[in-house]
Amino acid sequence: MENNRTNYMPAEWEQHERTLIQWPVRPSLVFPDHYNLVRQGYVEVIKAIAEFEKVTVLVNENTLEETKELCKDKAELLVVPHNDGWCRDSGPTFLWNSAKKLSAVNWKFNAWGERFAHYDLDNEVAPRVLEHFGISYINAQIVIEGGSIHVDGEGTLLTTRECLLNKNRNPQLTIVEIEEEVKRQVGVSKIIWLNHGLFGDETDGHVDNVACFAKPGVIIMQTCSDPGDPNYEITMENMEILKNSIDACGRKLELIQIPQPPARYYEDIRLTLSYLNFYLVNGGIILPVFGEDATDSDNKAEEILKQVFPDRRIVTVDGMALIKEGGNVHCITQQMPKGIR
Repeated sequence: MENNRTNYMPAEWEQHERTLIQWPVRPSLVFPDHYNLVRQGYVEVIKAIAEFEKVTVLVNENTLEETKELCKDKAELLVVPHNDGWCRDSGPTFLWNSAKKLSAVNWKFNAWGERFAHYDLDNEVAPRVLEHFGISYINAQIVIEGGSIHVDGEGTLLTTRECLLNKNRNPQLTIVEIEEEVKRQVGVSKIIWLNHGLFGDETDGHVDNVACFAKPGVIIMQTCSDPGDPNYEITMENMEILKNSIDACGRKLELIQIPQPPARYYEDIRLTLSYLNFYLVNGGIILPVFGEDATDSDNKAEEILKQVFPDRRIVTVDGMALIKEGGNVHCITQQMPKGIR
């Protein structure tokens, strides 16, 4: 489909120039004693992505040497001060125009509804990165995290009401005003609203844990078959909404289900395990898996994704290294599409 919009957010499966990652910051961790495990989780993801495309890791001055030592020659390091390690949410959202000229949106960032006290540096990550790479951008007047939106590149955007309409983000705006601003900034004409993200998700229901486009007109969703699990009603409702939706091009949606892994807890907290938090790279997929009692569902998820993306090589990484901090592979990455500067 030829795209005549002035500026629009390309789909994640488009060719990337590089991946951006923010190196974790120990004081910001939910469990600071896990810092070494979290660092190793980041290194595993960085090395996996580096097999397919360039990786730029944003570091604070005081972690420059440790990052250099751990990542070796697998990543370019760029000093950009930040408070936390979730580049999907505090990083820029990149745009193309019809000629694939690259630009970006700098959203306001407030640490997931001011869940954490310090986020001033994270709110400046996007403009610092964009200025470094010489990419023009627009300052949006709305709080949005990258993990809360997903696009098909042809005018359709997926999100959840639980997150985007949460009063801890943009309490002064109505749903109509939020819709208009999102459409204007990322060049979509249709927003499909799911009601909720996964149970217990501390991001207030980011869509990148529950549903994503595999290609225009095709959505992958994580589902639950146990009526006693709180994710059952959530995922069944999501499926019903999507079954009754059409995209910006008037297509009914094809739905592909990936069964969720078994429930996993840490210190009595239900962890938000999701295979949908995979990340598309040039020619590949970086897929978090969870092992032990999840081995069967891990294998099933990989098998389904191989069928959906037959031309991509799947590399699995240990999803448990990151999930106790509240996110996974997709959450720590942000793609910079290949475009004209």
